[in-house]
Amino acid sequence: MEQFLKNLPKLAKDRHNETKKFFAKLKSKPPKNLDYVMQDLHDAEFKKTDCLDCANCCKTTGPLFTDKDIERIAKHFKMKTQQFINQYLQIDEDNDYVLQSVPCTFLDTDNYCSIYEVRPKACREFPHTDRKKFQQISNLTLKNVAICPAAFNIVEEMKKRIKG
Repeated sequence: MEQFLKNLPKLAKDRHNETKKFFAKLKSKPPKNLDYVMQDLHDAEFKKTDCLDCANCCKTTGPLFTDKDIERIAKHFKMKTQQFINQYLQIDEDNDYVLQSVPCTFLDTDNYCSIYEVRPKACREFPHTDRKKFQQISNLTLKNVAICPAAFNIVEEMKKRIKG
C-alpha cells in the first residue's frame, strides 16, 4: 500500500487527460445504468480495500464542515459551536469551514478517527464514488484519484467497463 500511495499522484497525473476526456463524454451522455455500475464498482473495491491501511485522505486533505457537522461535533465535545470553530476550523477561499491544518486533528496514529461516529458528512461520503448522478462530480473525482487508491482503482475499472 505504501508504495502505491507514493506513486499515486504521478499515476493520477499521467492518466489525468485520459480520465478528463472520459468524464467529459460521461457528462454529455451518461449511460442509463451509470448509478448501478458505480455502486457495483464502489462495493467491489471496498470489499478489498481497508481505509485503515491508508487514511491518505485524512493525512493530506481536510473535509468541508457544514453547519450541521459543526453543531454535531461541538455537542460531542460538549463545546459551544463557536468554541469548536475557534479551536479547530478556519474559513477557506470559498468561504467554507475547513480544518486549520492537515493531517486531520482527529486522526489517531493507528489511522482511526477519534470522532468517527460524528465525523463530517464529507468524510462519511468520501471518496464519493457511490454517489447518484456520479457524472456531476467529475471535477471532484479527478482530484480524489490522486489521493485515494480506491477512487483511482474504481475510475480505472470504470473506464474499462464503460466504453465511450
